[in-house]
Amino acid sequence: MDIPPLSFPRDRMADLRRRLEPLRHYEITPAKTRLGVFAQIGVACLMAAVLVAAVMLPGLLGVGAAASAGINGFNELPSSLKIAPFAQNSAIYAKKGGVEVPIASFYAQDRVNVTWNAVAQTVKDATIAAEDPRFYAEGAVDILGTVRGALSTVAGGSVQGGSSITQQYVKNVEVQQCDALTDAKAVQACYQSAAGVTLQRKVQEMRYAVGLEKVYSKNQILMGYLNVVGFGGQIYGIESAAHYYFGISASQLSLVQAATLVAILNNPSNLRIDQPKNAANGAANGYKLTKERRDYVLDRMYVNHKITAAERTAAKATPVKPTITPTTSGCATAAQYNAAFFCDYVRDVVLNDPAFGATSADRWGTLNRGGLKIYTTLNLDLQAVAQKSLSSYIPASAQGIDLGASNVSTETGTGRILTMVENRSFNNTDQAVPGTTAVNYNTDEAYGGSQGFQTGSTFKAFDLAAWLQAGHSLYESIDATHYDFPTSDFTNTCANIAGPDWQVSNDEGSAGYLSVMSATAQSVNTAFAMMATKIDLCSILNAAKGLDVHPASPNNPLNSFPSMVLGTNYLSPLTMATAYAGIANGGVVCTPVAIDRVINADGSARAVTPSKCTQGIAPNIAAGVSYALEGVLRGGGTAASANPGDGVPIMGKTGTTDNSLQNWLVTSTSKVSTATWVGNVSGSTPLRSLNFNGVGGGNVKFEIARPILQAINAAYGGAPFTQPSDAQLYGTQVTVPDVSGQTPQAAQSELQNLGLTVTIDPNQVDSSQPAGQVDSTNPSAGSRVSSGDSITIEVSNGSGAQTATPGTIPTGLVGQSVANAQSALAAAGFTNVTVKGAGRNDPNAIVTSVNPGEGSQAPTDTPVKLSTG
Repeated sequence: MDIPPLSFPRDRMADLRRRLEPLRHYEITPAKTRLGVFAQIGVACLMAAVLVAAVMLPGLLGVGAAASAGINGFNELPSSLKIAPFAQNSAIYAKKGGVEVPIASFYAQDRVNVTWNAVAQTVKDATIAAEDPRFYAEGAVDILGTVRGALSTVAGGSVQGGSSITQQYVKNVEVQQCDALTDAKAVQACYQSAAGVTLQRKVQEMRYAVGLEKVYSKNQILMGYLNVVGFGGQIYGIESAAHYYFGISASQLSLVQAATLVAILNNPSNLRIDQPKNAANGAANGYKLTKERRDYVLDRMYVNHKITAAERTAAKATPVKPTITPTTSGCATAAQYNAAFFCDYVRDVVLNDPAFGATSADRWGTLNRGGLKIYTTLNLDLQAVAQKSLSSYIPASAQGIDLGASNVSTETGTGRILTMVENRSFNNTDQAVPGTTAVNYNTDEAYGGSQGFQTGSTFKAFDLAAWLQAGHSLYESIDATHYDFPTSDFTNTCANIAGPDWQVSNDEGSAGYLSVMSATAQSVNTAFAMMATKIDLCSILNAAKGLDVHPASPNNPLNSFPSMVLGTNYLSPLTMATAYAGIANGGVVCTPVAIDRVINADGSARAVTPSKCTQGIAPNIAAGVSYALEGVLRGGGTAASANPGDGVPIMGKTGTTDNSLQNWLVTSTSKVSTATWVGNVSGSTPLRSLNFNGVGGGNVKFEIARPILQAINAAYGGAPFTQPSDAQLYGTQVTVPDVSGQTPQAAQSELQNLGLTVTIDPNQVDSSQPAGQVDSTNPSAGSRVSSGDSITIEVSNGSGAQTATPGTIPTGLVGQSVANAQSALAAAGFTNVTVKGAGRNDPNAIVTSVNPGEGSQAPTDTPVKLSTG
């Protein structure tokens, strides 16, 4: 039971406390003169009296007014020390063989908290013997040590054992709280309060110590001290110290190793043993200063009966031999798993996500001090395949070109990032090394990435979405023969696009009349430019935005000029993979995520921001786009060579910008979407002028992607895509009427009234029709076409009546192979047969229309045109 202090008149007590108040702020510094020494000794004696009176049991206290005032003031101080979690290492994990593997760690202080049984007894014995031999017998405060420390400081000597372990624990806890601050002035003020040499701070420290021992056991306090204390540099806590200095856990520390670590505690800055070139305390002199202190620790252990004389002698004879085993903070260690760039992306996710703190400083503290276990989405097995395939073709650097390449894959329906690799090594230091970079080519600028790259024809997926949204169909016929497109041909309700004519060329595929399906498979630019004249450019941009397409950098905002149709916007590979995953997922796009779950230092789950899934485009539109893009990876498609051929349905699109500066392949199954990019990071070297391991620069993306797609399909499989409706495939079907013999204007009017897009061919043809009248149409009379399809009127030049034998165009030619149709026409006597379209050189190509139409009467020398594609 507490004994109440002696009672004094209230006004007298107030006066005494007022007179003693300066002592509470008195800063002890060594005196420089003899008179000063005597003066400070007097002050120190008074300070010691106050401290002793403040903390000894009331029954043993003196009864003087100064003691009473000290007790009252002491009791008025806060007694409950808030022990916030100490800074601990955060670790990032990824799956390898289905097992979570740590790939990197982050820390402001290298610390791993451990429990009592995880620390060798030698450490506990050495700590108590050297730091506080009376720890288990005394109260919270080492009175003798406190007085001795005060007098030693006044005399200008060093402090030896001036505080109990409990007091040291209090001081370290308060310093840790300072380290968690970010404002420089606040940190300085905090350090002064926590570690300044003032009577006020010392009294408060003692008060906290008294309160602490009312809540925690001695073992808990000792363990807390060993977990919080610093061992030099960024090494904190006994577990990290054991690993860093000796490469073992704290439970494995020998007597010599334990004594060495406890020795470092006396002066971590000077006694650390990781600076072998240190002249005063390095390898050359056997870490002389540390060994002296270690031997002192061993002596104290012997005096306190923790070791025998023989053990002390043997230990002292053992040299100090560290085995420095650093734990690297940051993503450099993830390079061994080809995951440094992904790790850096995860870091940026944490530093940008409010789930980890309200401010950027809070989020930095959470990552570097919070002791998080961050379990990511990365599949290290697939990551290894992706890196091997990419690196086997694309070097980290190449003379004369700033060469970059990357590959990233995301899971449809979840947004989980499964792989993320690039051709260069990760290097976020200030020293530039050829073949290295800190820039993640896969991601947006805000997440460690570049400013994006022009996507080329991979953007045509969004053109298709807008095309179908406008009611057009995939087998609609397009006139791809035009190369000059006046700006006035286009509609854009988003922006003013006035400007010069747009000149379009075909990088791949051939120009002619062909279906949207064929135009997509062959990537015919002029066809897509013509398609864009029939819809609102704004609808294309909105379709892209609906699938989470956004600029990689605010420096390159999205544009909706006509050239957008062919992929002039600067986007990141991750954005393209995300968009294609949305198409494959029935139009539901899910924002990319790199983190599956996070566990706090105390074992509790931490809420993380999940993927946000939205219906970007309608399911039927997504089905139509997927159907068209499947043709790209089939025979005759521009990416057929990248198809793994494993039976898993796959769709995708190639992309090559002007002069082949940027080259893309974006694909998706129903399970996983993948984006592969190879191109110029800067500069303008045509990739088609280069060769990569025997593969031309324009085709190397296919060789890179195929092994990756094989591995992904083997791991995840895939189901067939949803089939589009007949309306999306064929639109509203109409039969082309026979307008031969009419004036071109009358024929044009009749055809337009059927919803067809009509063009009059300026080049007249040989015909038995009078000059200036319609000879035929392409597609021919009797053909079934979709509303909105393009149809061309061919006008007769009146070359005269035909002299050949009359004949009849056979029926059933449409749908036959070119070879069979040619045979049937030859059998009917027709001798002038030509083949047009994509399959003009393929006898197995399917005939889509005949001109003149099937069943029509015509001389046998009439030019008969078979259309394919």
